[in-house]
Amino acid sequence: MSIDGVADSEVDRVIRAGLAEDLADGPDVTSLATIPADHRSQLDLVAREPGVVAGLDVAGRVFETVGPIDVTLHTRDGQAITAGEVLLSAQGPTRDLLTAERTALNLLTHLSGIATATQRWAQVLGPDGPRVRDTRKTLPGLRALQKYAVRCGGGVNHRMSLSDAALIKDNHVVAAGGVAAAFRAVREQFPGVAVEVEVDSLEQLTEVLEAGADLVLLDNFTADQMRQAVELTGGRARLEASGGLTFDNAAEVATTGVDYVAVGALTHSVKVLDIGADLQEVPDA
Repeated sequence: MSIDGVADSEVDRVIRAGLAEDLADGPDVTSLATIPADHRSQLDLVAREPGVVAGLDVAGRVFETVGPIDVTLHTRDGQAITAGEVLLSAQGPTRDLLTAERTALNLLTHLSGIATATQRWAQVLGPDGPRVRDTRKTLPGLRALQKYAVRCGGGVNHRMSLSDAALIKDNHVVAAGGVAAAFRAVREQFPGVAVEVEVDSLEQLTEVLEAGADLVLLDNFTADQMRQAVELTGGRARLEASGGLTFDNAAEVATTGVDYVAVGALTHSVKVLDIGADLQEVPDA
């Protein structure tokens, strides 16, 4: 099982870390005490509410990591799902199934929650509106998978790390002596790196446009200010809105003409999608 855009080693690292928390002091004592070693079952992961699924391949790999478990995926990441839909079936030793269950569900429900929230944003913004983007406000160790889930929901990714793109924020501006000076400094030292500049006023926007910025983050602009920024920019740069964005004002922001909206809540405080695990015995062969 492979996850698009995420290295196998990264997925394995996350899975090992999750399992290590459950098995830090030894095996699953409850399952060892109550379930014979040769007992076999099927565990179905079932959606309890509608949404968009993400992380099925990750969940499947959790089961395969724990033991000799056969995994069947009944849908694929990025698909809309309904309440009661069986998403994944895992068949094998019951002890192994129950050992893997919580780690698999933790990852699947979290990633599916991100994909579901992202799709909701994309739907509110509309097909002709700005694209919704994530931020670096991700949980430590889960960034690659969280950003994958954003893609499953129809969003696009911001930078992955501090080195693959530059984002000049207010603290950099203070240290550099001005927004234009900060932009020029990055351009001179890292000419091949994409540079985004954060501005908090139309005056700063004018300054960075004159300096040559081609991607500008509008920090806590009102919808009216966004419209003014779009008119002032005149297509010279792409504009990204950030700060104070909610579902309540998303539809209005979509009409302003900005190219992106950055939503940290997609990853840092998203509600999980409710997915449960139902166990059933496998008849003797």
